[in-house]
Amino acid sequence: MKVAGVLYQINWKQFKKGHSFFIPCLHCPSATEEIKRVTNRLKYKVISKCVIENSIRGVRVWRI
Repeated sequence: MKVAGVLYQINWKQFKKGHSFFIPCLHCPSATEEIKRVTNRLKYKVISKCVIENSIRGVRVWRI
């Protein structure tokens, strides 16, 4: 998955319900759209939110 020009390798098979991951980025809406595109293809239900963690802005994604 490529977000803001950076290629991220997410192990989708290990992304179980209740787990989450964080992707640092400056423009959250474009990152969220890319995440939605991939998760819709895999038929995963997720919630994503633009957050600041350890002074780094990004998107946190939870599988529900």
